[in-house]
Amino acid sequence: MREIVTNLVAFLAVARERNFTRAAAQLGVSQPALSRTVRALEACLGVRLLTRSTRSVALTEAGERLFQTVGPHFDGIDAGLAALTAMREKPAGSLRITSVEHASDTILAPAVVRLLKDYPDIQVEIINDYGLTDIVAERYDAGVRLGEQVAKDMIALRIGPDFRQALIGAPSYFAQRPRPDTPHDLTAHACINLRLPTSGGLWSWPFAKNGRELKVRAEGPLAFNAISLILNAALAGLGLAYLPEDLVQEHVAAGRLVRVLADWSPLMTGYHLYYPNRQPSPAFALLAEALRYRS
Repeated sequence: MREIVTNLVAFLAVARERNFTRAAAQLGVSQPALSRTVRALEACLGVRLLTRSTRSVALTEAGERLFQTVGPHFDGIDAGLAALTAMREKPAGSLRITSVEHASDTILAPAVVRLLKDYPDIQVEIINDYGLTDIVAERYDAGVRLGEQVAKDMIALRIGPDFRQALIGAPSYFAQRPRPDTPHDLTAHACINLRLPTSGGLWSWPFAKNGRELKVRAEGPLAFNAISLILNAALAGLGLAYLPEDLVQEHVAAGRLVRVLADWSPLMTGYHLYYPNRQPSPAFALLAEALRYRS
């Protein structure tokens, strides 16, 4: 079967060019070899396909019929292969990424928007989850977490700078309660917590100063699984919140929020894109490059 296909390709090249020399150059073979291939096809089919002279090549009636019936199918194959090549040159495919809300809003989503403008055939699904998701078991292409949270057996790519947390509250809240002087004072405050889906517990607030590190299990009447809701509750004066600095600095500058214990705010390792050690798809390679942090 393979030999017949090869012989048909050779015949179609001669039929289009009406010339053995040009057809041989197109196929990358010698003219005598091409002539032998066509003769082998004629012998197999039991009919003469070409009329040869010293100066020209013409199709016989049988050759013309074969050219008209078989040629379009091979053209379709060529078109299909060309389309696949175009897909390779213009990457497409679906990407699933698990991330956290802060990284999705500030880093991941903006990069995806820029990427899709140039590569509209790429599809990206972003799932926000504060748990430490097993990306292999859950069939994610990659995850985004703080550098310190990335498993050692994963490839990690930094996609954002280090940042600090900010403890904040509304002026209306502090009108009724004193400002804390140390993290231990938070036991007397209403704190707005982040619920962690994996353990079902609350996120412990990390603090550090002069080499001393501690975590506070803040308590209060409110807990959410989205930092946008936490921020809105803090702006409403319902309690203290501990959020990434970049999310609250505009509100602090405008006087809508007051920052406290700034000297206790630790430096958090920046966000990293992490994924298994395997050959990435062209679409994923483009996304990783778009996310790569350049300080």
